[in-house]
Amino acid sequence: MDSPAPSKRPHCERCLRPLRSCICRWVAPLAHRVEVLVLQHPLEVANAKGSARLLHLSLPHSQLLVGEVFAEADLRDAGVKHSLLLYPDTPQHAVLGVPPAPKLDPAVLQDPAQLRLVVIDGTWRKSRKMLYLNPWLQQLPRLALSGMPASHYRIRKAHRPDQLSTLEATCYALAQLEGEAVNVRPLLDAFDGFVAQQAAYRPD
Repeated sequence: MDSPAPSKRPHCERCLRPLRSCICRWVAPLAHRVEVLVLQHPLEVANAKGSARLLHLSLPHSQLLVGEVFAEADLRDAGVKHSLLLYPDTPQHAVLGVPPAPKLDPAVLQDPAQLRLVVIDGTWRKSRKMLYLNPWLQQLPRLALSGMPASHYRIRKAHRPDQLSTLEATCYALAQLEGEAVNVRPLLDAFDGFVAQQAAYRPD
């Protein structure tokens, strides 16, 4: 049987989506100092509901890598940045052989320009597997979020109201690290527009 012909629908070269569902109108450039590295699971690349691409396009100091296992050389920063993993504490991962994350030294948080935030973009199950498969990620101190408002990510199923999209979690993390020096509200407002656009494509 012949393989199906590739789609000929025109795509946006910037957001990589079909032109009819282009999300570039929601890109809201954010003036931030903390660098952001997004590690995206391959299954999220073609997911129209995913927020990582919009996040990457809105963050001038960001990089997006796609994969499940990464070479350590691709993850390490060549400069003097201090890398933090945006991930909750997971003591239960000890049964998987994942060591406890090192303690976060408050002193490294004094200069946001010397920080790099590493974000895993995937479902909880996939992100846990990526953490397990990449020992270098296990060596990073973690930044955990708490007391966050309910997510506006109503187009994807969540088990708890405080389970955030990649974009929302990263915005709140940047606000936590940079304080009043960064205004994440315009990007969060743009995210609401993105969510509404995606919801409009779904049947009632």
